Amino acid sequence: MSELPDSVVPLLQEMKNLDASDLHLKTGVPPVYRLAGRLRRTKMPTIKVDGREIEHMMKVVIPKRRFHIYEEKGALDFAFTLPDGERFRINILRAGDHMHAAIRRVKPVIPNFEELHLPPIYHKLADETFEGLIIVCGVTGCGKSTTQAAMIDHINKTRLVNIISIEDPIEYAFRPKSAIVSQREIGLDLDTFADGLRSAVREDPDVIFVGEMRDADTVLAALTAAETGHLVFATLHTADTMQSLTRMLEFFPRSQHPFIRSSIANSLRAVCAQRLLPAIDTKISRVPATEVLLAEAVVKDKIREGEDEDLPSIIIGSTESGMHNFTMSLARLIAEGYVYTDTAMEFAPNREQLLGAIRGIKTAAQTLVHRIKRTGNV
Repeated sequence: MSELPDSVVPLLQEMKNLDASDLHLKTGVPPVYRLAGRLRRTKMPTIKVDGREIEHMMKVVIPKRRFHIYEEKGALDFAFTLPDGERFRINILRAGDHMHAAIRRVKPVIPNFEELHLPPIYHKLADETFEGLIIVCGVTGCGKSTTQAAMIDHINKTRLVNIISIEDPIEYAFRPKSAIVSQREIGLDLDTFADGLRSAVREDPDVIFVGEMRDADTVLAALTAAETGHLVFATLHTADTMQSLTRMLEFFPRSQHPFIRSSIANSLRAVCAQRLLPAIDTKISRVPATEVLLAEAVVKDKIREGEDEDLPSIIIGSTESGMHNFTMSLARLIAEGYVYTDTAMEFAPNREQLLGAIRGIKTAAQTLVHRIKRTGNV
C-alpha cells in the first residue's frame, strides 16, 4: 500500500499476508508491523500528528456500544473478526488527545503443544490435572494466551466437561468438541473478572479460564474456585514463576498474607512462565523458553511458610518431575538447534549459569558418544 487506507481493515488483512503478530498505529509515524518479534515500519505515509486519521480508520471496528468507555477512561480493549475468520485483539488508547492503536493478530486455529514447541510437562498438566489452579505467566507478547488456549483446547478435545471462560477480550474461539463451552467477555457479558468468577461457580463448571488476575477480588475468587474442586486456569503479567507468587500477595494487605499463602498452597498445581525467542528456522519464527514450578508437597510447604527463596533450588533439584528454570530451557533450545547461543544469552537470567549448563550438556553428550564407541551400547 502506498497510501493510508480509509479503514483499518486492509491493514489487518495485510497482517495475515506478512504473518505479522502486531500492528501499531501512532501519530507521527507510518503504520508499524511486528514481524518475528521485531518492529518494521511500512512505506505508507506518516500519520498526521494534528489529525484524526487513526480514529477515522478505527471507527469501522470499534464496538459502538463500548466507545463511551474509551471516551471516559482513555483506553478500550476489544476483539474484531474479519469475514475470513481472522481474529484480532485490539487496544485503543488516548495519547496527546489523539487515538493510538495496538492490534494483536490471533490465529484462528488453536495450535497444539508440538506446534508451540512446548516441553512435555504442559501436555502432562493438561492430561492429569482435574482441580486446582494453573497459572501461565509472562510479559506482554510472550505467547501466554496461546499456551493457555492450547492447554484448554486439549481438555476440550479429550474430556466431557463444562468449560467457562472469562476474557477481556475473547481471543481464541473454542468450538465445543468433547466438552461444552461458554465464553464470556468483559464489557459485553459482564463487568469484571471477579463478577464472572463468582457467577461461574454457580454454573456447574468443571474448568474455568480467567483471562487475567489483575486485582485482589479476582485472585481471591480464583483461589476459592480452585479450592472448591474446580480446575482454574489464569494468567499473570509477571516475568517468572517467583514473581507470580509475589504479585498475588501484593494485591493484599500484609496482615492477610498468611491466609493467602495458605490458600495458594492448598490450590496451586503449577506456575508456567515463558518468553519468546527468535528461532533459527524462519518457518518457526519464535520459540518459547519456559520455566515451570510444580506444586509438589515440599513446594506447598515453602509457600505456606513464606520460604519462597528456597523454591529456585527445589526447581533445579526436581527436573525428573518436569520442573525446570529458564536457564535449563535455554540450554535445551541451544542443544536442539532451535536458537543461536548469542540469542539465548540475550534472554538469559544469568549468563554464567547458562554457559555452565551448555558446557554440562556438551560434556554429557561427549561422554555418551565415547560410551557408544567403546561398548556399542547406549
